[in-house]
Amino acid sequence: MRTARVLAVRPGTIELERIETARPTLEAARAFGAALARTHDAGAAAFGSPPAGYAGPMFIGRRPLTTARQTRWGRFYARDRVLPYLVEAVKADTVTEREERVIRTACDRIAAGDFDDAEAPARLHGDLWNGNVLWSAEGVVLIDPAAHGGHRETDLAMLALFGCPHLDEVFAAYDAEIPLRAGWRERVPVHQLHPLAVHAAGHGRSYGVALVEAAEATLAL
Repeated sequence: MRTARVLAVRPGTIELERIETARPTLEAARAFGAALARTHDAGAAAFGSPPAGYAGPMFIGRRPLTTARQTRWGRFYARDRVLPYLVEAVKADTVTEREERVIRTACDRIAAGDFDDAEAPARLHGDLWNGNVLWSAEGVVLIDPAAHGGHRETDLAMLALFGCPHLDEVFAAYDAEIPLRAGWRERVPVHQLHPLAVHAAGHGRSYGVALVEAAEATLAL
């Protein structure tokens, strides 16, 4: 999967190569889906692991992103990808006390392994929302990765959360390249807890509402 080249890094600034954008096409969407599947399939050392050889700080947007070397996805996801941002959301008053209890109950189920499976850690983009997907004449180019080892359904759920041109074609091409497990669409709310918690921590009450709705959908599975 192609990512934009980093040209320079200075305190508070990062300079990327310029990507000339173009109209999204079905062909580019299908190529994107297949390439994303292959990127995930490249794997990672563990859930929460940074890219090989990287030992610096990690972020999602401006917020710190915890690294880990966890063998169980559910424990890692609840502990390191949802709960830290839930704490911040509660402090920001975007999540009520009642909603916090619901979200923590959903995290308890996840941490207990209710959604664990036999899939190995995938190499995620980690912040795969539509704004980080650039459409060029040569196809999709990704920017601003928060790369770490995780579950591949998390990238797909984040892509679905904020929309993406020709999303059904992206998913179909992904599934054709490396088939997804049955029921992945029903599990989307589980995997949206992370991006929703991040946004609830700093982007307003509407994300707190969406976060508790995703938690309730998780508990209903």
